[in-house]
Amino acid sequence: MSAPDRYLTVPGPGVHETEVNRSRFVCTLDPAATEAEAAAAVARERERHPAASHHCWAYVLGADGAVRKCSDDGEPGGTAGLPMLQMLTRREVRCVVAVVSRYFGGTKLGAGGLIRAYGGAVGTALDTLGTVTRTRYRLATVTVDHQRAGKLENELRARGHVVRDVAYGSVVTIATALPGDELDAFAAWLADATAGTATLEPGDDWYGGP
Repeated sequence: MSAPDRYLTVPGPGVHETEVNRSRFVCTLDPAATEAEAAAAVARERERHPAASHHCWAYVLGADGAVRKCSDDGEPGGTAGLPMLQMLTRREVRCVVAVVSRYFGGTKLGAGGLIRAYGGAVGTALDTLGTVTRTRYRLATVTVDHQRAGKLENELRARGHVVRDVAYGSVVTIATALPGDELDAFAAWLADATAGTATLEPGDDWYGGP
């Protein structure tokens, strides 16, 4: 499967709390690129909410959403982690982990009530905290002499290209990011703009802001 051109995710860590029949459901959403990052987010919430009765979680990783896992953490099977995961996939968010820490309020909610509460906690958190679009770019490194570097950097920015870093040494290297299908056109423009003196080294795909 080819990488998607864009995907939705959360803009950063965020927390939203809901209450159902006196039970508190504290939902934390965190960006996560790897399973290790997702596990670390779950561990953080366990530390932050040691008195909570459950710390249920779900995550969708990868720009294509290929990695999907969840846990009920002691709630009846299928009543917590799965509805949380279903909410993430229904909203088509990627590279995100949701953790819901529940403080039991004394009233049992039943299987249906738990499914609605856990899924709803994630949906409400997404509504409240919002989402952002990440677009696929192709990373590239341009190497150019000092004489042309300043003008070239300005032209890159003026043309709307992402300039991620500029490093000065015996030559100047400019780390940029291009829309996925513009590498060939960019190479031709660069050769013309620098009279063939600059070199271009393509890199990996990278997802960045709009």
